[in-house]
Amino acid sequence: MAAKGREKLGTETPLSAEPFVPASTNLADLAAAAAACEGCPLFARATQTVFGEGPSSARIVLLGEQPGDAEDLDGRPFVGPAGSLLDRALAAAGLERAGVYVTNAVKHFSWEPRGKRRIHKKPRQSEIKACRPWLDAEVHALRPSVLVCLGATAVQAVLGSGVTIAAARGRAFDTPRGRVLVARHPSAVLRMRTPEERRRAFDELVEDLTLAARLAKRE
Repeated sequence: MAAKGREKLGTETPLSAEPFVPASTNLADLAAAAAACEGCPLFARATQTVFGEGPSSARIVLLGEQPGDAEDLDGRPFVGPAGSLLDRALAAAGLERAGVYVTNAVKHFSWEPRGKRRIHKKPRQSEIKACRPWLDAEVHALRPSVLVCLGATAVQAVLGSGVTIAAARGRAFDTPRGRVLVARHPSAVLRMRTPEERRRAFDELVEDLTLAARLAKRE
């Protein structure tokens, strides 16, 4: 049964999604409950909660940072330019998007206005921590073979702030959430300055996803 009610958000009350997370291992139940989450202030400015998606049988979980503008409007993770690049990388690694579970460390879009545009704003540590119960619930429901952290925020949410992508790529970490790999976020690939840098970064992402596929098959 889901926890009911919560104290009003304030400086004396730690931010947390925990009161909104039901005691269920059904992904549909979790997604429905997450739609009403007010565990941190981000919900107030977001269009909607963007929960994870994918089959309950998925052996690989891909964890990004947070929804972007396109995801916030559509209600699905990785549907913008970064999602298109991720789909290409998955295909190059011999994986299908429909066979993996894709989610984010933070479920609401954090943004700041710039004219008429909504510009991505990095989530605060308190917001990442507040949203962690949703990730824990997803991992508990799925029990994947491999969790791939895409980008620094995802790495921070799972492995802590002391782990860098440059140092951790290509290594498998055994954690309470299972085996964890580290890779660049697809949006970071898109931001590379030159075509050569983008090609190299894309190839590295494919390598990391290929390793994830290989580890998942061993389980």
